[in-house]
Parts: sequence; structure tokens; C-alpha cells
Amino acid sequence: MRKIVLSAVASVLLLASSLVADGPADNQMETVRSVPPPGIAISEEQRGKLTAELQSLKEKVAKIQTIASSKGKQQEVADRYLPDVEIFPRAVEIALNEDGFFDPKDFDRALDVLVEGHRRADALANSAPYWIHLPLEGSPTVRGYRSRLDGSVQPYGVVSSAREPVMTGAGMRTDVWCRGRSEKGLELQFISARLTNSDPQPAPGVLMIHPFGRYCNANKLAGEVDTLEALEHAVTEYQLDRKRIAIRGFSMGGAAAWHLAVHYPSKWFAANPGAGFSETPKFLKVFQSEDLQPTWYEQKLWQMYDCPDWVTNLRGLPTVAYSGELDKQKQAADVMAEASWNLPQQERFELTHIVAPKTAHSIAPAARKEIEAKLEAIDQYGRTLIPNQVDFTTMTLKYNQSDWITIEALKEHWVPAKIQAQIVVPQPTNLDSKRYISIRSENVTAFSLDFPIDFNPDAQSMLVLLTDVWPSNSVQKVSISRASDFTWHARLNYDGTSWSVSSPLPDPAQPLVKKHDLQGPIDDAFMDSFLFVRPSKAGQYAEVDKWVNSEMDRAVREWHRQMRGDARVKTSEDLQPSDIENHHLILWGDTDSNPTIAKIAEQLPIRWSDNQLIVGSKTYPRQTYAPILIFPNPLNPKRYVVLNSGFTYREYDYLNNARQVPKLPDWAIVDLSTPPNSRWPGKIEAAGFFGERWELKPF
Repeated sequence: MRKIVLSAVASVLLLASSLVADGPADNQMETVRSVPPPGIAISEEQRGKLTAELQSLKEKVAKIQTIASSKGKQQEVADRYLPDVEIFPRAVEIALNEDGFFDPKDFDRALDVLVEGHRRADALANSAPYWIHLPLEGSPTVRGYRSRLDGSVQPYGVVSSAREPVMTGAGMRTDVWCRGRSEKGLELQFISARLTNSDPQPAPGVLMIHPFGRYCNANKLAGEVDTLEALEHAVTEYQLDRKRIAIRGFSMGGAAAWHLAVHYPSKWFAANPGAGFSETPKFLKVFQSEDLQPTWYEQKLWQMYDCPDWVTNLRGLPTVAYSGELDKQKQAADVMAEASWNLPQQERFELTHIVAPKTAHSIAPAARKEIEAKLEAIDQYGRTLIPNQVDFTTMTLKYNQSDWITIEALKEHWVPAKIQAQIVVPQPTNLDSKRYISIRSENVTAFSLDFPIDFNPDAQSMLVLLTDVWPSNSVQKVSISRASDFTWHARLNYDGTSWSVSSPLPDPAQPLVKKHDLQGPIDDAFMDSFLFVRPSKAGQYAEVDKWVNSEMDRAVREWHRQMRGDARVKTSEDLQPSDIENHHLILWGDTDSNPTIAKIAEQLPIRWSDNQLIVGSKTYPRQTYAPILIFPNPLNPKRYVVLNSGFTYREYDYLNNARQVPKLPDWAIVDLSTPPNSRWPGKIEAAGFFGERWELKPF
């Protein structure tokens, strides 16, 4: 680890709130404090004034919505920029209705937010959205987009420190800045801050994007999707260079930067994580003094976000870590430095880690200058679209792509899968040699290669040299052909004996297999568009109905409180073909109470008889047990069905972001005789992961 010593400074720049945690006091399941915390009272006069202004703004928004649903040029403008207006009344309405004022100044902030909402509504009604232009120095702004997850409008901040933007041919460099933990940083507070505060100041000529991150989750799960959706929206609105986007953050945002860096290594030209955490178990022992007693499947699921397991992916991503010398959260970079250096000798690398002396949880000004200088140097170096070498590790097909390599299938999930790929270019003196691809893989049964038209323009075919490290170090040569448009795309499959190029034609059999975005675990269903389907009638057992209804109500409530959206809810009778086509279906109940479950029950790996749940060779009485699972929807195998679950971490896990990871695997059987608590929906009697063909494995 490289430790860069900086002179001590009296003043520091605090760019983010610290991770809120009270150590052992926050380790008590029975006394979980509320997140978000209770707000403060506002006077009836203040409430009346805000309510009147809010109602007036909502009426303006309703008129624009009418325009947006009409036809013509005005409709296009209104529809495109309506979320930029809707974020303002939504923020204030939530604060008024849900105890969301935490500081006396929040009343004035709410008024200012409504004033800006009125300005935007008036301008958009006249097709003159003034806020869409690139924000110049000293004029931060807030944008809004409509999320595919639940249709809610979500905000993000935009700030520039340039009087005039610095462009290349492709556009501006952009830094995505992930914010620190702020349990009181709801929509109102976030929008107010991002309208008035330019900190952290981006470097000259750099545009900075501030995701809301769906509140307080370290930009994981729905927060991860929010970050990517906000960035994609910004790419459509501003002239951004996709090759020059950095992922950055401090504190909780540093944790976000770690995980977004290792999971999407080819999306960024650089990563700059500061403080935060980079994995779950070690951090909680150090920072939370927590005595961990995980189940076997929790330990497996830690691998989804535990960055040391993915550290190889930083070999191709320039990374500059930062810590204060006195900060407990220095542990995050220390763990990553250890992981990078403990790789096999031919793979190890040294993590660049700037450590500010005598500094606690803040970014020292001298350190900030050093960081910016390094990022500028990396930016000047540039990121190549086709690197000669790609080293990629994954634990799950959820994260399966880096540069020109896409892993399509695994031998087994939650076991490290690795690809080391290299483009071998012959020396000019060797006229008999041709360019070829060398691939070394482990725990991979299918992958794709993708190259643009100018990659190897003079060749009709190209050799791929494949080395398997399982079940043996077998070496094989496979030839791939150029496509008719002169691009290169090939999928190679391993059948247990040898590799071959798979046909690009559709497979009429359409076998059910785990693949990208259809691989589980349960929480994955809440990283794309989803719809709750409530029970239509009473079931056979009152206790089961009571549990189902309570858990569904809780899931709707907690999606709103923690993920800041509104779950779509229907009954089976109201389902439309478009719902089945476009959404993951979250089905609540059983074959007696929910007609959609009854319709697909015979095609699920967990079955119902008259009075038993049947799970492989085991049975459980339906009167006191209920199933939770995720599975490809038999009505549309391109989407999931989920039984009886929202996202799987609960109130206890809200208290520290390192806990906010999936808690249940692909399926579970819940003993309802044990009441739900702040950690579990009941006693988990059995649980497991489905196999690579979605089969039920022995347990």
C-alpha cells in the first residue's frame, strides 16, 4: 500500500456526514431506533402556508400533465421535463405527511423548494425549461427522472465549477459523487442542499453528478439502480464523454464508490473511494463491535457486495483511495490494499492510498489537491475502448461484464468465477503470426466476446486460445468468424469437455437457466420494474393470511420509507398482459388466496398439496409454514415471480449500511409460529439457492 504523507492542516473540508452508528447500542434487535428518525413539529401557521403553496403547485403540475398526455411539440417538451418539476411538490408533500422536518430551517427550505417548483412549472407550461442548460460555476441545480423500478420521480444534483465547460470531441469529463450517510437527508433536505451547495467543488471543467441514491443504503440495490439511472439521464441531457466518467464518494459514499468500482469496472475511467466500508463482516466487528453469527447463506450473500472478493477487477481501473489517519473507516482501504497485494504473484498490485495525517473523518484540503491532481493525470492518460488485457472476477451473473468480455453462464453461483483475457498482437518481424485472443477461465461455462468494426479489419476469422483451470488445465483452440457487418461477436460454451462457438440462432427449446438479471437472489427482483399482486380472498388458514397481509403491508411501507418510492399494487383480477410483460410479479399469499399463484403453482419448485408445502423430499404443514422464493415467471420467463417477500434486510439492518445486503437466498421456508422481528420474517426453517438450471438442490 502506498501511503502519501501530507502536512497537517488545522481546517478540513467535511464533504459528507459520517456513518451514523452507536456501536453496541445499535446492535440490539429488541430496541431498534427509527430510520428515518422522528421529525420536529412545525406550527399550524407554517403547515398552513406550506400546504397552500403545495396545493397551488400541484394544480400547476396537473395542468402540465394534461399537456404531456396530449399531442404536438408542446407535449414532447412537457413530457420530457415533467419529472424536473414533479420532484419539488413530491419532496414537500412527503415532508408534510411523514414527519420529515428535522431542523427549524427545514420550514424555510421547504418554502424555497416550492418557489423553485413554481418557477419551473410556469416555465414548462410555456415550453421554456430554463434549468436544462449546463449549470455554470456557482449555480448548482437539481434534475429529476422517472425510475423504471416503481415509476416514481427521483432527484439528482448537478454542479460545475467552470465558467465555460471544457469539452473534448466526445464531451465533458464527469464525476459521479456518492453522498455520505444522512438519516435526515430525505428528498426535501437533499433537493434544498443540491440547489444551494456546490460542495464538493468539482475540478475546473468537470461536471459533477450527485445521485440521491434512494436515501440511505450506500447506493446498493435500489440505490445502485438510482445511481445508474441518474447518470444515464444526465448523459441524455448534457454532452458527457462516456469514456471519462469517474466514480467517487466519501463515508457512506466511499463505500458506494468501492462497490460500484469493482462491479462495473469498465464504466469508469477512475475510482476515488474515501473512507466508508468495503465489506461487511470485518467492518462490523471494527466499527460496530458486533458479534456476528451469520447463517451459511448470509455468508454466501456477503459476496455480492464484499469488495475484496472482487478486487481483481481494479487491475484495469485506475483507483485512488483516501483515508484520514485517525479515521476508523480507514479500515475500508486497508482491507482492499491487503486483498490486492495478497493475490497470486502474477496478479497482485499495489493500491494507491492517500492517507492524511492527524485527520479523522474528513478530507484534508491538501489531500483533496493530491486526489484531483491524480485524477487529472489519469484523465489525460485516457481510457482505451479496447484494452489489450481484461481481468474480471464475479460471484454472480448479476455483474457479468467488463470491456469486451461478458460472462454468460457459471458452473456454480457464489463461487469465484474468473476470466483473464488478452489480445496477443504479433511482432512486426513475425510475418507468419496473426492476432489471437488468449483466455484463461475458472468456474465459467459460457462467455461472449465483442469487438467493433475496426478491431481486426483485415481478418475474416480469428483464433481464440482457451485454457480451463477446471476440471483440469486443458488447452483448446477455437476459431471465431467476423460478422457480416465486420464487427466481431461470438459466444463460446463449455459442455464439460470442450469449448465451442454457439449458434446465434434462437434455441427453440429455451432451457431454463440462470443468466444475467435472471439469477437471483430474492432482492434482485427489486432492481428492475416490479408489481405487487395482493391476495384476492381469504386462504385456508387464518394465521397464514394474517402473516401474508402483515408482511405485504410492511413491504409496501418499507419500500417507501427506505427506497423512497411507491410500490405498484394490484390484484390478480386487475392484472393486464402488459403487467406480465413489463414487471417482475411479487405474489402474496398461496394457491387458495392468490389466483396468480394457483395458475403457476405446478411449474414452481416448491409445491402445495391440500395441507402441506412440498420442498423436494421434505414437507411442512401449510397451517404454520409459508414459502418465500424467486423464480423465472412461468407466464413470462424473461421476468421473475417472487413469493411473499419485499427486499430481505429489515429494521435492524437499517442502522448500519454495511448490514444492508440481501439476507435470504433464492428460497426459504418460514415457520410462522415464531413472530417476525427486526431481522427476520419468522423463523427460517430451511433456505437455499437454486442450481444453475433453477433446479431445487438437496438441502
